[in-house]
Amino acid sequence: MWRGRDVITMRDFGRGELEELFETAKYMEKYAKSRVDFLKGKIMAVAFFEPSTRTRLSFETAMRRLGGDIIGFWGAEGTSVEKGETLADTIRMLDAYSNIIVIRHKLEGAAKLAAEVAESPVINGGDGAFNHPTQAMLDLYTIWREFGHIDGLNIGLMGDLRYARTINSLLEALANFDVRTFLISPEYLRPRAETLDYVKSRGLKLSFHTNVEEVIHELDVLYVVRVQRERFLDPLEYERVKGSYRVTLEILKKAKKHLAILHPLPRVDEIDHRLDNTPHAKYFKQAALGVPLRMALIYLILSQP
Repeated sequence: MWRGRDVITMRDFGRGELEELFETAKYMEKYAKSRVDFLKGKIMAVAFFEPSTRTRLSFETAMRRLGGDIIGFWGAEGTSVEKGETLADTIRMLDAYSNIIVIRHKLEGAAKLAAEVAESPVINGGDGAFNHPTQAMLDLYTIWREFGHIDGLNIGLMGDLRYARTINSLLEALANFDVRTFLISPEYLRPRAETLDYVKSRGLKLSFHTNVEEVIHELDVLYVVRVQRERFLDPLEYERVKGSYRVTLEILKKAKKHLAILHPLPRVDEIDHRLDNTPHAKYFKQAALGVPLRMALIYLILSQP
């Protein structure tokens, strides 16, 4: 089911595959701070043309925990890209040196191009403003570990839902489950029509809101991304709306006791730091689970019979 697969977009994966990934990740948790030789002799190439902390480090940690080795680069500086080498040629060389490739790139479609060029499996570590499939897998895994299930939950997505690639992939992932999804954003930062049309066709139940306080009492999960200042032509308009998309202790007075707050990180000021010590804060646990989740993903792709 997973062996040799590329991971480019969430649209390529169904519920059964995700549940298998979750069960494998749960098994891998016991090795997340040790080392096994499941992938001894395998090499992962990391091609990060864009900055990253959690995605890159969790992939590298995952491969090392599995007993494999890593090559690659983090930024084009010092590589032949600076000399004008094409993305396709760079990927061809990494393909020759490794068993699996993880790519992150600012251009939408870069991961798909890499998969078309390489014979080895390619994992999209985030490209453009549209796809970040392994983040969505991690988000769902965190919810699954927190509640023991995903079906039946009320899940709020809040902030810039149009340009945050984590949101696009998460919506496509949620379409595999029976959940209610509350989209909380300024009207002009709602998800792209293409994404909404796709998830609606899959039966995902959606509602639109401009203020989190309208729905906070209904939510089991609140997934937060920042409202991006650079998306506003009028700075005053940004200052006006940003406060409506900030989670504070006051807002949580109306929340369910078991509400889980997630965030792909890094955060700016959209989550009050006083929340860090409350039972609602699950975003650091979410980041930590990135290691066993990506261990499971790499393992299934490279070694599943």
